[in-house]
Amino acid sequence: MSQPAPDDYAVLASGVYLEGLAVDHARDVIWYSDVVAGGVHGVRPDGTPFATLDPGRMWTGGIMLDEGGAVLSSGEGGIRWNHPETGGSGWLVDTLDGEPVNGINEMWPDGAGGLFFGTLDIEHVIAARPTRPTALWRLTQQGRTIRLADGLRFTNGIGYNPGLGQFYCSETFGQALAWDVTPDLELTAKRVLLDRDDCDGLAIDSEDAIWIPGVYSPGIIRRVTPAGDELVPVPTPPGATTQVRFGGADARDVYITLVPADAGECLRTGRPLSGTSTLQRGRSAVPGVKIAPTRFGLR
Repeated sequence: MSQPAPDDYAVLASGVYLEGLAVDHARDVIWYSDVVAGGVHGVRPDGTPFATLDPGRMWTGGIMLDEGGAVLSSGEGGIRWNHPETGGSGWLVDTLDGEPVNGINEMWPDGAGGLFFGTLDIEHVIAARPTRPTALWRLTQQGRTIRLADGLRFTNGIGYNPGLGQFYCSETFGQALAWDVTPDLELTAKRVLLDRDDCDGLAIDSEDAIWIPGVYSPGIIRRVTPAGDELVPVPTPPGATTQVRFGGADARDVYITLVPADAGECLRTGRPLSGTSTLQRGRSAVPGVKIAPTRFGLR
């Protein structure tokens, strides 16, 4: 499979540390977050600015869309929603087991109108201290939160392949993990998908391969089969990829957020970042999975 060369990517936007990423297929907009400078920002595929939501909110690691048009964003305090046209906004999740949420990182639709999400110890991330264990949860369309797995080191990118009945999680500083998914959307049979300690975001392509960027693996995105076999990696421009998503009519437009090669270590230790971060667009040789919206009907 021939993937695009690093020079084939086009820069659409820049910031301090870009990470959250979602393709808004209905509006033809790409939403991305800047976890350090704050805000969720939207641009057209040619880089034309569209809108900025929650400009003062930092630490947004995940973005998704709802069928009602709202943009969901994770981060410190939980999951917020903002509707670019109506101006509506609010908290979708701000407590778990009756306690205020420390932080939430990545999200993925559960195929039943709700979503999966992973928690994050943002309090310790901000303080540049070792993070405490995190967990995977599901939020049902009716608003019920269900704990699926806990004791994880640092949940990051997640993905669900309903055709195979498999769930994946990039456990940064740990490993990339996989589970089987039961008919009632519980997780079972936990196993190692990729034995690396730098797995970041996550996406799935039409051949069921899992794309796993790494904060300490500059210049490539690893492509792994559901059985855990590494395929030829996807080259990227210089820097470390924090997230990847697919768009375009044929689902072959590939969007990535890139940070300086040492940015993960800088963020972990509290050191100043050594350069800027960018949102870039390329073309994939294989179509990717377009992430469907949730069905909370937020307006």
